[in-house]
Amino acid sequence: MSSPTGDELRVLARKQLKKKQDFKSFMGIYFGVALLLTVIWFLATPGTYYWPIWAIFGMGIAAFFIGVDAYGPFKKRVITEADVDAEVERISRKR
Repeated sequence: MSSPTGDELRVLARKQLKKKQDFKSFMGIYFGVALLLTVIWFLATPGTYYWPIWAIFGMGIAAFFIGVDAYGPFKKRVITEADVDAEVERISRKR
């Protein structure tokens, strides 16, 4: 198998940078929604059951997976033409 070309690496780098940018945007929205819901809770029903926790928790799960995709160890490697050729060869041997 050959190593990825410069163009393939640039495409992969752009995708990775986009994921990181999207994660940062999501975190801003996440904190904004959490703050807004907390203010609504405080103004509408202070001292009662803290119901915003459910939205904060749900969005937190999404934030975790978006963060793992952007910064985690599970990076996708570039599929090169040599990889495709090897797969075609493997499939053709089975027939």
